Parts: sequence; structure tokens; C-alpha cells
Amino acid sequence: MPTRREALTALTAGIAALGAPLINRGRHRLLGAGQREYSTRALDLVRTATVIDMLSPLTLDFPKFGRWMSDPDAFTAADLAPFRTSGINVFHIAVGTGGPNAYVQNLEFFTAWNSFLANQDQAFLRIDSAADLDRVKGSGRIGVLLGIQNAEHFRTVSDVDTFYAAGQRVAQLTYNTRNLIGNGATERRDDGLSDFGVAIVERMNRTGMAVDVSHCGDRTTLDAFEASRRPVLITHSNCRALVPGHPRCKTDEAIRRMAATGGVMGITGVRMFVRGEEPTTIEHFVDHIDHVARLTSIEHVGIGSDIDLYGYDAMKPEENKRLRDGYKGSYGFREKIDIEGINHPQRMFDVAEALIRRKYSDRSIELVLGGNFKRVLAEIWKRLPAPPKMPPK
Repeated sequence: MPTRREALTALTAGIAALGAPLINRGRHRLLGAGQREYSTRALDLVRTATVIDMLSPLTLDFPKFGRWMSDPDAFTAADLAPFRTSGINVFHIAVGTGGPNAYVQNLEFFTAWNSFLANQDQAFLRIDSAADLDRVKGSGRIGVLLGIQNAEHFRTVSDVDTFYAAGQRVAQLTYNTRNLIGNGATERRDDGLSDFGVAIVERMNRTGMAVDVSHCGDRTTLDAFEASRRPVLITHSNCRALVPGHPRCKTDEAIRRMAATGGVMGITGVRMFVRGEEPTTIEHFVDHIDHVARLTSIEHVGIGSDIDLYGYDAMKPEENKRLRDGYKGSYGFREKIDIEGINHPQRMFDVAEALIRRKYSDRSIELVLGGNFKRVLAEIWKRLPAPPKMPPK
């Protein structure tokens, strides 16, 4: 019998062969894609690009995730298969954490992830540097970018260095509520970055950790752009001009300021962030890409799906209810959270097709699929020199 590692290697080779188009024209079905068909151009674009989803946990099945983290051998070849055929090369797996035990909880979170990735080194590659982004596509492995959707675990500025050493490369300054750094998007008031928050941003800049403001309040978002010497990311949010009043969407001012830092904004397919009414379709999702590109340029927009491979609506009902109950009414949940057509493992192929319909060039589509985030992360992760030591008074 083959070893587990040999089986995973064989699976990778088999999926690569089965996923290739049989002819260089027409439309084709991918392995695991059901009845969905894709053009040769869309297939080639996804295969050429380094595809990065800047917010996509490996699973929203929390009991399954717990098993994977406590026993990495519980992750099987069958679990790996949909990641291989998704076309996504890098998953930013950040989750929302917080509370009085955030420091310890997040140390445990990164310890568990590092153990999992070390045990699954034939399947996954931890993304730590620009060099990793350059080699992940050809490595045959799935890239995992470690981040957190909050920064409450930074009790002091030196904690930024501690978590960088543990593998964290992206930190969202706040989740939806207020912390010592700033205010979240659903707080009733937004007083902006605190002095401590400015110091955290400065240390993140120097360390080479990306600043993310996806869930931050409007004032905190703008303050982060002002405080940072590096590009600032909006990994997963949408445009408030298209969804008026929604706190999880960003204003045109914020989007322009993000681009002025050199940052990139990832568009999410979460239904109530895409459109305030029904129907809500993939075409409305692409409207947000259009909007950012028109406000700034195509170099400042990407994808941050904010779902796993299957979406929120595929969750067990009790887990879905628990998730909804954790948010304020301002989120505006509807019957469905996901958008049909981009709520499945091959969604990046559908995004490519939608951008083709909008007459985007191949280069522009490759930038949206991951090229923009690849470029900006490489820039952010360059370590800055330490500030000069002041002479003693």
C-alpha cells in the first residue's frame, strides 16, 4: 500500500491532468465543477495567475477545523482534493478573535497552524515572504497566509514582533467593536486610532506586517492610511457607494486614500455587502471591482471572498445561526449570505469569466485574481531599518 504522502503526491498529479482542457478552444468542465463550463481563456488566466484569496478560511465547519488542528493526520487526501482543483494558490485564513484572553488564544491559534502545516508540508506552504509568493505556483502546494481579523492580542508594541516570529503576516487593526487600537465598523461612535494604535501601526510597518482595515470604522480607517508608511490593505470589503449605509463597506474617500498608500482592496461576495436588495448576482459583485478600478486604477483591486470553498449557506443550520447571532442588526443578514455562482470551490474561474464579459484585458484580470495582492504584499514585507538610537540626555 502507498504511504499517505505518496497518495497525496499521486492525487496532485492526477488532478492536474484531469483539470487540463482537452482542446485549445471552446468550453470545458473542470474536475469537481459539476455542470459548470468555462472558456479556454478563463482556464488559462487562472492557470497563469498567482491566484490569491485575501480572506478564505480553509473551512467554516468548525468541528472539522478543530479536528484538523488537534490532529493534522485527520486531514485526508479527500479533504485536499477541492483545494487542488479550486485554482486558488494562496488562502489568507484570518479569523475574528478577541476578548481578555486574545494573546493566549492567538498564540495557541498560530501554534496549532504551524503544527498542521509542518505535518502537511507536501500539501501546504506557509507564506512568509515575497519569495514564497514567487514559488508557490510552481511548488504544487497550496499557500496559507497567516493572519488575524483583530489586533487585541497586541498588548504592547513588542507583541507585534512576537507574533511575526510565529508566522503572522497580516493583522486587521480591529474587528467590528472597539479595542485599544481603534474602533470597529459597527461601534456607535468612531473616535479613530488611539496613540497606542498609531504606535502599533508604526511597529507593524517596521516589522513587515501588513495593516488591514477591513472591519475598521470610517475614522479609524482613514487614520490608518495617515499613520502608515507602508501600503494599507482592505482585504475583504466592498463599496458603500453601491450599498449605501452599510458599515462593512468603504466610502469612496477611503478607497481613494487606500490607493494613495499603494494598497489593494479585496472584494467580497457576502450578499449584503454586494447589494442592498434582490436579486443579488455575480454581476453585482463585479460592479464593485468596476467601481474601485474607476475610482483608482485596476492595480488596486483584488478578491477577498470572506468564505471557505463552499460558503456560509452550506454551514450546518445551528452553526449558521450561531454565526448570525454574533453580529449586530446593522449587518442586515438576509435569507442567504452567499451569491450563487461564486459560492463553490471553482469560484475564481467564474470571476475570470465575469471579468471577460466586462471586456477586461488578460493583464487586468490576472492582477485582480492575485497579481495586485502579490505585488503589494512583497512591498509591505520588506523590513524597514530600525530607527536611529537617540543619544542619552
